[in-house]
Amino acid sequence: MINLNGNLIATTDVLGADNRAFLFGDGVFETVKISSGRILFLEDHYFRLMSAMRIVRMEIPMDFTLEFFESQILKVAEAQRVQDSGRARITVFRNPGGFYLPTDRHVSWVITASPLENAGYTFDDSNYEVDIFKDFYVTAQLLSTIKTTNRMVNITGSIFADENGLDNCLLLNENKNVVEALQGNLFMLSGDQLVTPPVSEGCLNGIMRKQVLKLAREIDGIVVSESIISPFDLQKADELFITNVIQGIRPITQYRKKAYVSDLARNLTDKLNATIAQE
Repeated sequence: MINLNGNLIATTDVLGADNRAFLFGDGVFETVKISSGRILFLEDHYFRLMSAMRIVRMEIPMDFTLEFFESQILKVAEAQRVQDSGRARITVFRNPGGFYLPTDRHVSWVITASPLENAGYTFDDSNYEVDIFKDFYVTAQLLSTIKTTNRMVNITGSIFADENGLDNCLLLNENKNVVEALQGNLFMLSGDQLVTPPVSEGCLNGIMRKQVLKLAREIDGIVVSESIISPFDLQKADELFITNVIQGIRPITQYRKKAYVSDLARNLTDKLNATIAQE
């Protein structure tokens, strides 16, 4: 089952060939984690989606409130029986009509949901190797910071990683600075300095990125900053990890010939789960 504009329908009754997200990538989306009947970081997801819709000049429906957003996601989660531990994606797309210039600025939306094995965040420090993907770049602009339905850099990068036996790849912007990973934001620890690229570099304005920044600033002895990371900095780092709202915090164990520890990532995962339990 999927939730299409508030109606639960069979997944065979899918979107038409005139869908603008299909034709032009004219859509934005949010992926959320559902745990014990609630959406984690609900307000952050809602306001990021509203911001994305404003940035691309979509007409936001008057009834699209925080409470409506929550109820519609949980509606399909319950129908799919994943309300205890699941992931859901809401995709918002402009209504059909026009070519590059839409003839209708109003939107429709669809929500899908699927199960997750764990309701909380587990720590996994098994071997996880990355390299830099150089075929295409992320542009340092506002559009790069939101989730749109045009993810060709991530798709081709994922294929490259698979073809080369890698678990993930790191993406560069046009200035050849490290921006993020294919599936999340990047953090780098060097000594007592924890760094993640600023949003102005073109990285996704990640929900888990925000949580990790907050938690890391509460740890004594760790200096947190949002600063530019060059590929040369990676070789000097003690620890690298990737964050996203579904997986949580994923340590990188190897970049080329450099191996990394994962102590801070483990500490942050523990703090993250404790924070969720208290909410």
